[in-house]
Amino acid sequence: MPTVARDDTKIWQRRDRKRQLMVWAGWFVGTFIFVYCFKLISDKTTWFFVTDAGRQAADLGRRMVPPEWGYIHDLWRPLWDTINIATLGTVMAIVIAVPVAFLAARNTTPSVAFVRPIALLIIVSSRSINSLIWALLLVAIVGPGVFAGIIAIGLRSIGFVAKLLYEAIEEIDETQVEAVTATGASGPQRLAFGIVPQILPAFAGITVFRWDINIRESTVLGLVGAGGIGLELSAKIMELGWSSVSVILLAIIATVVVSEWVSAKVRHAII
Repeated sequence: MPTVARDDTKIWQRRDRKRQLMVWAGWFVGTFIFVYCFKLISDKTTWFFVTDAGRQAADLGRRMVPPEWGYIHDLWRPLWDTINIATLGTVMAIVIAVPVAFLAARNTTPSVAFVRPIALLIIVSSRSINSLIWALLLVAIVGPGVFAGIIAIGLRSIGFVAKLLYEAIEEIDETQVEAVTATGASGPQRLAFGIVPQILPAFAGITVFRWDINIRESTVLGLVGAGGIGLELSAKIMELGWSSVSVILLAIIATVVVSEWVSAKVRHAII
């Protein structure tokens, strides 16, 4: 801001004294919090393991090379289970998320005061709990295996799909709905011919995008007993079979790359 010198010429300054002191006080408080938090972390850290981490990582890398390529034949079934977990979990999520999205959108919910908050609570609850936590709970409830993984992926995906979909519903062009209504269309007909055609591209893109994410998440669910290739990874780590672990990691990377390619192609075709 401008200040006046003795010769009445204005000198521009970025901040006045009060604002400058507030900025410096903010920096001081932030630095104090950072140093305090670092001290808390440092007191609970065994620095010997931290300084030795490079040597341990190099040793582990040497054990993983060369990969045991013959082990790849034992991974086709776990990889297939992983793809099924992601696909069936996505289908389950879509079946539940579509009606939840319509109940959460302001322009389609039957009750803004009662039904919409319940739908939003379902969305928030689903998005707040990680798929690994869902898997841990479900393994304890329904037992280990692919079924627990499918439900875990589905429960995690409901909030993601429903949130993006209900936002797409709220952004539709209302004039098209009014035009359909003017023809004497009923409620289901307004939905089918006025709303659904507008959100269909967004719905397809959201579905493919979530399936791509679920492929990645399903690869690690086996670490907690929910089936898939993560189960093989956990077993080989416990056995210290590092040459087999490298094969599993390469297989996971290849699966994710392929799913990313398929997802990109499908989204490009839709959009």
